[in-house]
Amino acid sequence: MTNIRDIAKMAGVSVTTVSRVINNHPYVSEEKVSAVKAAMKKFNYHRNINAVHLSRGKTHLIGVVVPFSNHPYFGLLIEGIANAALDHNYKLALIQTNYEETKEMEALRMLEDKQIDSLIICSRICAWDVIESYRKYGSIILCEDSRNDKISSTYIDHYKTFTMALDYLYEKGHHQIGYTIGRQTGANSSQRDAAYKDFLTRYALRYEPNYIFTSRFDVEDGVNVAEHLLDMKNRPTALLVTSDQVAAGILTGCRENGLDVPDDIAIMSFDNQPISKVMHITTLEIPFVEVGKKLFHQAVNGQEVSHEEIQVRLIERKTV
Repeated sequence: MTNIRDIAKMAGVSVTTVSRVINNHPYVSEEKVSAVKAAMKKFNYHRNINAVHLSRGKTHLIGVVVPFSNHPYFGLLIEGIANAALDHNYKLALIQTNYEETKEMEALRMLEDKQIDSLIICSRICAWDVIESYRKYGSIILCEDSRNDKISSTYIDHYKTFTMALDYLYEKGHHQIGYTIGRQTGANSSQRDAAYKDFLTRYALRYEPNYIFTSRFDVEDGVNVAEHLLDMKNRPTALLVTSDQVAAGILTGCRENGLDVPDDIAIMSFDNQPISKVMHITTLEIPFVEVGKKLFHQAVNGQEVSHEEIQVRLIERKTV
């Protein structure tokens, strides 16, 4: 296999000169550049980019972990990360986990093996102690509240935003409020659950387990929620939905089955994705693209730990 010394010998220059030409270093005469490039072409020589990264200690490659790549929530995060990466001449390695711990571990091992410079985890499945044990290999950035830990994050305070939404519905006259959620586990879900229980306690409202709908991720799941509401004798008067996609499904299912929104049931969601605008759903806007950009900048800032809270904004429409 041809190496850099072979190129130098054929071109009649030093190994250092060949290295400078390969890496586009200035101050090499045109004559020597032409001789080196001619030798490289003859030997069909291409530099080993892995060796270059190894020598520099940097790959300019950021790992991005998402559970699903086809969900608008994560799609917008990826858009923000990708735009920032493009602006700073970085590339991304996308790892989809489907919330399988083994897949997330593979991403962490990529960081350990120096295949990537940093790792952004948009939604975590591994335990905290596992994540923390890999910090020594490079920057790990989370999209959840990690203020009490030594891991950087850009996050939404889901306790605060859930409380804000519940109080808004209460002020609109709703005392029987349910909610839908994706995963039951995870820091964000725990914050929402705590906010809901504290809300009920503050206003002396009864806890109704059947007002909580779990494992709801997409439009079809929302339609199923609406069908379930039809069978409930004591249904909630309002639903707080953690995704515009699910809210759109609930609204569609209600309309198809004769439930009036908001007279029979009010719907309030999160995200302010395009589907909520089209269907006039009251929602709390989360600037996901901006979140993605902040996650990237934390990833390239090395091991310095930082935490950035993202603020949400109420968008009032017609479903409350």
